[in-house]
This record gives sequence, C-alpha cells and structure tokens, in this order.
Amino acid sequence: MKAIRLIALAVAALTLSACAKDIPYATLKTKYATPASRFVTLQDGVTVHYRDQGKADGTPIVLVHGFAANLDTWEPWVARLGKDHRVVTLDLAAHGLTTVPAGYEVSTPGQVAIVDGVAQTLKLDHFALAGNSMGGGVAWNYTLAHPEKVDALILVDSAGAPVDPAAMKDRKGQPLIFKIMRTAPGRAILKRLNPRPLTGKGLKQAYIDESLVTPALVDRYVDLALAPGRRELLLNGQAAPRKPATAETFKAIKAPTLVMHGDADTVIPLAAGQALAAAIPGAKLIVYPGVGHVPMEQIPDKSAADVEAFLATLPAK
Repeated sequence: MKAIRLIALAVAALTLSACAKDIPYATLKTKYATPASRFVTLQDGVTVHYRDQGKADGTPIVLVHGFAANLDTWEPWVARLGKDHRVVTLDLAAHGLTTVPAGYEVSTPGQVAIVDGVAQTLKLDHFALAGNSMGGGVAWNYTLAHPEKVDALILVDSAGAPVDPAAMKDRKGQPLIFKIMRTAPGRAILKRLNPRPLTGKGLKQAYIDESLVTPALVDRYVDLALAPGRRELLLNGQAAPRKPATAETFKAIKAPTLVMHGDADTVIPLAAGQALAAAIPGAKLIVYPGVGHVPMEQIPDKSAADVEAFLATLPAK
C-alpha cells in the first residue's frame, strides 16, 4: 500500500506539471561551465567535465560528488582547500556536463574508470580522494581498485556502508524522491516527470539549512537533470543490481581514512557513517551535530578545516 501511495503522489505531480523537455548540452554549457571548466574524452567515449583549481603545485585532492549533484557542490571546499592544495573536481557519468555515448550503462566500475581517466589525464599518480554520498561509494571503490594511488580517503556522508539495507528504507524525513526511486513503476514515472516539483523539497530535506536552497541551486539541479537522456540514465543506474558491501570488504582499505557525517542526514543515516568508520582499519570519524547530507556546503569552514587537519597528519610524499 505504501508503494501505491508513493506512486499516486508521483502521478499527481505529473498531472500538475507539464513534462519538461530536455535542455541541449550547448545551452547547459553556456550556463554552467566556468573559465576553469575543461573536457576530456576517455577511451570509452565518455567526455568528462572537470576543473583543476587551487594551488597548482600543492598536494592534490580529488573530489567526487553525489547522486544528482555535480562538481559545483565542492566549490566551498575549492575556495578553502585550494589555498594550499591542488583541487580537482569532476562530473560523473549521467551528471553535470559530462556526456556519454549511445548505449552507455551507468555503473560503479564505470564511475571509478572516470575518476581514473581524469587522474591519468592530469598525470596524478598520488592524491587524496574525497567523495560525498554516491561519490563516497565511488571513492572507496576506487581506493580498493587503485590502492597505490590513494594517499588518503575522505568519506562525506558516504553511500555503500556495511549496514542492513532494510534500515536505509522508509526512514522518517527521507526525501520522497528516494522512496519513489526504489520501485520500478516509480522510476518509470520519474523518467517522464518534470523534476522541479520534487527537487526543492528534497533539497531542503537534504541540506537541513533551508536558506542554502536558493532558487539558483534548485535551477541547477533541475536544469542538469533535464540534459538529453539524463533522467533515463540516472534512473537506470539506480535500478542496476549491486552486490552489498560487508564489513569484510573494507578491511582491504589501507589508506588513512576520515569519515565525516552529519547526524541530521535524512538521506544516509549516521549509522552508515559509524559502520564505515568501524569497518575501515584506523578510520577516524567526525560527527557534525545538526548537519545534513552535504557538510561541505552547510558548514564549509568547519568541514574544510577538519580535512586540512586530517591531511596535515599524513606523512609527506
């Protein structure tokens, strides 16, 4: 019955809002690319949008965004960490201004390959790697696949924790869109739905501090979700089968690890961050009271300072 009610809500939203048309990439680039934006086409045909900013000769840190977000989510950290570090941000497949060839299927290994493709393009042999939400899952998977390259791992309200999947479902305060995405009929509706009616409310639930959810922020999420074929790619990727991680999975991570988590996160609960910190050998956990899913945007000064302090403890390379 609960699934039926959720689908009914989505149908109502579809009825009340016209189906949005795709926005051409040329239009999106004009609006969202910056002078720092660069593009590289990898061997599999994916053309990745990335930015290489900060102190050019500083120790590098690569930042990976979460589901439905894009590299702009990291700009508060770029402004702060970039004083001493070379900061690389990128758009994953089916996100931001990154484009993929026809028939491309979104997967975690594919996202890992994108991170590595950008690292190779920039000749980064060693770097710190941070990821938020889905990007955290990409980051720890990258660390397992390329342990020789990751000097430090930073997981910010990360996905993929070794917790009971049932505990992640139907939590109080969880944005409605995530509940709808868990059903096949719901995903089918979302592929046609104008994302705007659900986006603003979902962002407010994720950010906690509603003052951060500006019209420009909502516009960015909506516009980028309307890139050609984007909704289908995003939702098909969510439907792809995944092998659940176990605590044993994370024992292989040898990189020094910092786990950061807001205790008011409605998207990924604090228990997930605690489980990651417990599973990764030697990991340090920082919990932020009253903070939601995106500490790098909600409390940029504090969260960036914690990253700086963590990186300062690492041996020089």
